[in-house]
Amino acid sequence: MRAALRVALSHYVVNGISAALGLLLISGGVRLFSGAFAASVASVGVIVCIPPDQAAPRRGKFWHLLPAALFGLPLFLGVQAIHSDPVALGLLLVPATFIAFLAGAWGKRGLPIAVSIMFAMILSMAVPQRAGIATQVSTGMHFALGAGLYLIWSTLANAALNARYRTLLLADTLLSLVALVRTQASQFVPANEEPGERAPLIGQLLRQQAALADQLQAARDILLESPRTARRLQLAGMLLLVLEMRDHLLACELDLDTLKAHPGHAPALAALRDLLVELAGELERLADALLLRRRPQPFEDRRPLLAIRPSGEETPSAGDSDSEPSSAALTRSLTNRVLHINDETARLVALARAEAEPDLAVVRTAWQMFVSPTTWSWQPFAAVWRWDAPPLRHAIRAALAIGSAYALAFALPWGAHDYWILLTIVVVLRGSLAQTLERRNSRVAGTLLGCLLAAALLWGHVPPWMLLLTVTLAQGVAHAFAIKKYLVTAVAATVLGLLQAHLLNAGTSPAFDVVERMADTLIGVAIAWVFSFVLPSWERSQIPGLVARTLSAQARHARVALGLGQLKAVDNEPELAWRLERREAYDSLSALVQATQRSLSEPRAVRPPLAPLGRLLAHSYQLLAQLTAVKTMLLLRRGQLDPEHIREPLLHAAKTIAATLVATPGAPAAARPSEMAWQSPTWPEPVPDDLTPWALRRLDLAVGVAVSLRQDADEVVRALAAPPP
Repeated sequence: MRAALRVALSHYVVNGISAALGLLLISGGVRLFSGAFAASVASVGVIVCIPPDQAAPRRGKFWHLLPAALFGLPLFLGVQAIHSDPVALGLLLVPATFIAFLAGAWGKRGLPIAVSIMFAMILSMAVPQRAGIATQVSTGMHFALGAGLYLIWSTLANAALNARYRTLLLADTLLSLVALVRTQASQFVPANEEPGERAPLIGQLLRQQAALADQLQAARDILLESPRTARRLQLAGMLLLVLEMRDHLLACELDLDTLKAHPGHAPALAALRDLLVELAGELERLADALLLRRRPQPFEDRRPLLAIRPSGEETPSAGDSDSEPSSAALTRSLTNRVLHINDETARLVALARAEAEPDLAVVRTAWQMFVSPTTWSWQPFAAVWRWDAPPLRHAIRAALAIGSAYALAFALPWGAHDYWILLTIVVVLRGSLAQTLERRNSRVAGTLLGCLLAAALLWGHVPPWMLLLTVTLAQGVAHAFAIKKYLVTAVAATVLGLLQAHLLNAGTSPAFDVVERMADTLIGVAIAWVFSFVLPSWERSQIPGLVARTLSAQARHARVALGLGQLKAVDNEPELAWRLERREAYDSLSALVQATQRSLSEPRAVRPPLAPLGRLLAHSYQLLAQLTAVKTMLLLRRGQLDPEHIREPLLHAAKTIAATLVATPGAPAAARPSEMAWQSPTWPEPVPDDLTPWALRRLDLAVGVAVSLRQDADEVVRALAAPPP
């Protein structure tokens, strides 16, 4: 019940309800003044504009939706004008499909526009042809009326719901963080109690890290837009704390394997695991309170439950004379990193309860730097004209699939509804094989269930007003779950399509429609699946660029994270440049994880080298963890660092890591800094609470990880350069 309630109150369901309400009001109003047919055509205009309508910043919302109507209207009219000429219609569909799918050059912003443009043409094929230019113009005006009214509705609704979207996106981000915390906690078990194979757990951590990075960017786009009011500042401050918690959680990976190898530390690991689980529960309750508009319960500080000395973070154990800290010192270090998460959770709850003030000076003055652009640029379109560009290849693939399906439709005995095959191809065919296969399976199952539901309604001869309400509900559900759960969308979209076609062209046998739709769906998914192998953009062709982006982002992050500016700062003000580079480091890793995951669905012969890719991803996150640990010292504990002894190692480590990661492929790896700039610290240090030895150790380990990361990248690039077997 709790999970169902979270879905019902989520931002995507609220957005779906908004879209459905807009459809109901517009189609109902047009029906009242202009009749049933005009209302059905106006609803097509609404449906065309709905795909790009997502929870978004208020700034630029209208201009984001405008291309759907701007390009959809002439194509809708063009299909109406030549509907009776199959050859002319085919000559319009194929090049228009190619142009529409070029919108994929704009990434996640462009793909919904491509779907909208295709909907405009395909749904126009479902509108009964009416003789005469005047009637066709009238039909086009009804389409334009529906589309124009929805643009206004969506812009106003997004502005009205903006405050609620901020809260819901933050709650959704917290729930993603909860899943990551619990997975991280499951690693706090002794080595002899672990399952024989750790790869599934590591893979789960990587996927959750990537999912959280995407979720955080979606939340940034809305929560960091003009954070000027007290409530906006409060929510933005909470989001920044989530970012810090992600860093502390990542740093919990440090030294964990060493501690797990010592059975004597099993009780400490169990206590830390239990603490992480409890903190996950606190974050979960906070997310639920945000969803339900409740004031969160006070936070119970867990720090006193662990018998450690808070000021002794990373203090070496007395009596140790090895070149490495003792396992007891490592335990205290890990404990303090977990306690950082405890402290950030306490701050989150205090902010949510309005018992603390957010610290957002940097974000308030430079929030535009953290959010995605809202304006359209011609640069992606100009850059797509390369034969190996995935958007170009996908546009060609889609045009060929639509052309082949349209030609095949003439050989079918039920060619009057050929648009259903084309519609299936549009929603199933995706840029990667993995996404196409997922859509294929969901589309078939969803169409079967949707046909049964639609058949029950049509056979029951329900009144038109009930059909209109059902279409509205189906549109809301289909739009809400298009990204989250496509099976649900497929069921709702089938009901929507069948009932919309029935309203546009009443009189067709409902029984035949249901059987026909199933056959059309099977044909459409088969064509989409076959053409997913035409001019394929295998992930192995994209991974070299993603690897280069990851290395470059890691190098820039190291330069900024190890900068000396924080040693001279008079307060703990976060550095804007570091936050920007940290975001790019996480985003680049997220893109690489997702590409690797998608490649698992591709033929074995063209898959990238998964083993070195897995090591590359693991070392990338390890490097981030090491740099995060150093940055935490510089931000929070710089009073326990010796500036004279740390300045040169910081500079040298930053230069060495950057030089290692951006080196020409095949060049010899840089030497470890312990061989070049400083000696590894000797434990224990005579000065208590001196974090300098720990900082030197982290720097030494960071450069070592950077060298391994460079070697992994070179291995991946060499393997990808070799022809597939």
